Amino acid sequence: MQENQATALKTEKPKSRFPKSVPYIIGNEAAERFSFYGMRSVLTLFLVNQFFNPTDNPALTDQANAHANKLHHLFVMVAYALPFVGGMIADWFTGKYKLILYVSIIYCIGHVMLATFDGGLTGFEFGLLVVAIGAGGIKSCVSANVGDQFDATNQDLLSKVYGWFYFSINAGSMLSTVAIPWTYEHFGPKWAFGIPGILMALATIIFFAGRKMYVKVPPQGVNRNNLVFITWYALTNQSKRKKGESFLDVSKNNFDPERVEGIKAVYRVMTVFFFALAFWAVWDQCLSEWTLYAEKMDRVINLGFAKFTIYPGQLSTFNTVFLLMFIPLFNYVIYPWLDKRGLKTTPLRRLGAGLFLTILSFVVIGVIHTNLDHGGSPSIWWQVLAFLILSAAEVLVSITGLEYAYTHSPKSMKSTMTGIWFLVVSFGNLITAVVNGLIEGGGWWATTLKGANYEWFFVGFIAIFLIIFIIVSPKMKERNYITNPVVDGEVAANSNQP
Repeated sequence: MQENQATALKTEKPKSRFPKSVPYIIGNEAAERFSFYGMRSVLTLFLVNQFFNPTDNPALTDQANAHANKLHHLFVMVAYALPFVGGMIADWFTGKYKLILYVSIIYCIGHVMLATFDGGLTGFEFGLLVVAIGAGGIKSCVSANVGDQFDATNQDLLSKVYGWFYFSINAGSMLSTVAIPWTYEHFGPKWAFGIPGILMALATIIFFAGRKMYVKVPPQGVNRNNLVFITWYALTNQSKRKKGESFLDVSKNNFDPERVEGIKAVYRVMTVFFFALAFWAVWDQCLSEWTLYAEKMDRVINLGFAKFTIYPGQLSTFNTVFLLMFIPLFNYVIYPWLDKRGLKTTPLRRLGAGLFLTILSFVVIGVIHTNLDHGGSPSIWWQVLAFLILSAAEVLVSITGLEYAYTHSPKSMKSTMTGIWFLVVSFGNLITAVVNGLIEGGGWWATTLKGANYEWFFVGFIAIFLIIFIIVSPKMKERNYITNPVVDGEVAANSNQP
């Protein structure tokens, strides 16, 4: 009996432990997100008030706002285009640790430039570029670095750590969008941009402090079996394609056939991502255009027991609050309730509903802008309503999009899909930057999209995407690689249910 107990004790699985590196990674992420969202919360207002319309001349309002919005969206475009590049550099040449450390130093230099050149546009624009390179360069590596810290002995704790990781993102952004607009109003732009720089320096120090505790996955060298190489080979060797083969099948002559099948899955998912482009063309406007409207609204919040004035850049805090409310609400209440009543909430249906809500949020903003154009001062609660609707749309589009990318791509392509999702965000911001650039240039665009017509243009823009999506979504080919794992060479199953 005693021998059996001793044997049981010996074979009992040891309790899983969190890697010692985890607190450093989470602390680094919270401080970095504070710096990123903090400077963005006042960026557009600062550009207008400091450089483009410092005298608040009504004749310059539209062009000045468009110029500031263009710069803001170009900044976001660069920041979200680079994770794809940063991920490849880390995987092929540097490893994640070195890339995060070195690019974080560049990130800090960019923040120093923003705080230093607050009186010179050229220097400030260059600082924005450097910050965008820093933020984008490390973005894909930081979250992947979390997973690298775990092995077979503690994989069961990974979901908990990712929960804390995303909590740190929301905590950092929420604190910054409250504190930095207040700092801007009371202490000016040097401190408003300087404090995010201090937090980014702290993020770098925290990351470096954990250097001896990280699991550092070495770079693997250039991997030819990737999206770029396989697609390029297929494009340039179509003459070798045999009858009955698909566009990419010709690449199987020179690349791993399973990877080619994975690339096919990527392009199927990209078809869905195309429609998310409409959402990302407008989402970041809540951190740029909307702050300019908020400045002219009645921002007094009267709760009965307390009364205070909210600053324009603080409105985006509502987005974080609503997201923290809506994520469990949709996952544990709304989706199950609809599923039980036969209205299955498939990813494609969620995406369509999200686009509809995005339109609705911009209708609210269009009404606000129309009121402002006629000399009104609507209550800030109207913009809170727009944030409420847009946050629900974000749950339906953004979270669903990331889930779709994970479930509808093979294991070998999941990191590639995350990078492509960030590229969709980037292209969406490019669209908005181009539109604002056309308005800034005057002429037909400036006249046509004057005032609230700007919002109605984007309402129509998203509506066109939604109509096309409703038509084509039943015909989209889908393959869920979680419930239906990949079989080499097998053609993806066709799912006709949207």
